[in-house]
Amino acid sequence: MDTVETRELRYFVAVADELHFGRAADRLGIAQPPLSRAIQQLERRLGVTLLERNRRGVALTAAGEVLVREGRAALDATAAAVRRTRRAGGADGPGDRVVLAVKAGAFHELLNKLLDAYAAEPGAAGIEVLPSGMCEQEGMLRDGRADVALMHTPFNSLAGFDSVELMTEGQVAILPSSHPLARRKTLSLADIADVPDLPLARWPRDDTYPRGPGPEVNDQTQLAQLIALGRTMAVFPESARTWLWDEHAAVPVRDAPPVTTHIVWPAHSRSRALAGLIRTASRL
Repeated sequence: MDTVETRELRYFVAVADELHFGRAADRLGIAQPPLSRAIQQLERRLGVTLLERNRRGVALTAAGEVLVREGRAALDATAAAVRRTRRAGGADGPGDRVVLAVKAGAFHELLNKLLDAYAAEPGAAGIEVLPSGMCEQEGMLRDGRADVALMHTPFNSLAGFDSVELMTEGQVAILPSSHPLARRKTLSLADIADVPDLPLARWPRDDTYPRGPGPEVNDQTQLAQLIALGRTMAVFPESARTWLWDEHAAVPVRDAPPVTTHIVWPAHSRSRALAGLIRTASRL
């Protein structure tokens, strides 16, 4: 059977990301010639062409597209195995603990109920809550930075994971309290799609949240400040009301799709501590 080393996958994914051998070599901290030789050897061993080379750079072939997709998954699985093994053995802190990834600033009430209920269980493990950015929880589960996550459809993909639904809620437009739209009892998506003086915020690397011509935001604090200053608005689940400032208003968006919160974990997990947390979440 043909085998591929983790090192080779890491090299190939770097080239696929950069589409340039020089930049990939700089990213990996190695010289370009050994990187080029490693990719050529990989192609010969697999018997396929992975990259089309030209003077401007490289492009992925159909076979290369498959390998970069499968390679990322394999690298994530390897990283996850290492992280979870170290965590179980106590190499990165107390061994008997579960790392829970949550979107920063959201769902305080639900999260507090879950943590309090689990802490009351006999033999409960420690829970490390790991705040994350928008839609980062999936990657954190796949590469082992987290054991379990609170994720939200339709924004997050649950493909490849096991999950339990916890709650479903509507969405609200969060905007400056001084803006005329803040006096409305409800809004529609059409109402907020094109407001010249209050454009929707843009979320980098995320195609699931509404995009607009407004400022790019990277975290909740930045977003909250820009809304308070009257520079942007955003659409969030109803529970986002918990982090609003006095300068903010939340108006229900009647035709926005409902948001369902799930507790999500890797399908292959056999952690007893995690199983206890899932049982607690299912009872809430």
